[in-house]
Amino acid sequence: MSGHSKWHNIQGRKNAQDAKRGKIFQKLSREIYMAAKSGGPDPDGNPTLRMVIDKARSNNMPKDNIKRAIKKAEGGSEEHYDEITYEGYAPGGVAVFVEALTDNKNRTASDVRVAFTRNGGSLGATGSVAYMFDRKGYIVIDRSTTDADEDQVLLDVMDAGGDDLQTSDDAYEIYTDPKQLAAVRDALIKDGYKLADAELTMVPQNTTPVPADKKEQFEHLVDALEDSDDVQNVYTAAADED
Repeated sequence: MSGHSKWHNIQGRKNAQDAKRGKIFQKLSREIYMAAKSGGPDPDGNPTLRMVIDKARSNNMPKDNIKRAIKKAEGGSEEHYDEITYEGYAPGGVAVFVEALTDNKNRTASDVRVAFTRNGGSLGATGSVAYMFDRKGYIVIDRSTTDADEDQVLLDVMDAGGDDLQTSDDAYEIYTDPKQLAAVRDALIKDGYKLADAELTMVPQNTTPVPADKKEQFEHLVDALEDSDDVQNVYTAAADED
């Protein structure tokens, strides 16, 4: 592991996106719909669906929205979304990996291309930056929700099958093999931990500081990508802010 910590940045992004909550719910509904359509509507028998529902709940998505998305999949809707990834560089040479879920590839490709070109970035070919990231399971325990000390948490994480534990002042961040994420999550919940987050993510192998004179452009690029209705996740290799 590179030692790259995500939680502080995730919290910052979530706070900044409060005003965009309706758009976030729309994106989560797509994920729930696709998970239920491909693996069945029962979260107990569909780990992917359960993971997305947990993600929706952590974003305060109303239960009715979740139920509607699942019922839509159950009803045999012909609606379909393709999973597409885009790769490129932000200002300052920072690698960017974008995941989209779309029913119109041309529209999404145009949105992503415009976001990069208008904000000082460059869209690359498939594979141009993907090799710089590792797919990982990612779990967060807010330290204020547990009395366990770091040694106990580490022991429980290892027993659960986790790969790595990183500790900060406010959180325990756990990384797992992506195929073991559901099992590790369930084991930690069984041990009594309350999880603040549990999802699949892309972790950069190395990070790149964003030059001070490029920071505003960099933030505008990430915002523009996240504003696209079709973009589900934006991962960057930007170094954490101090």
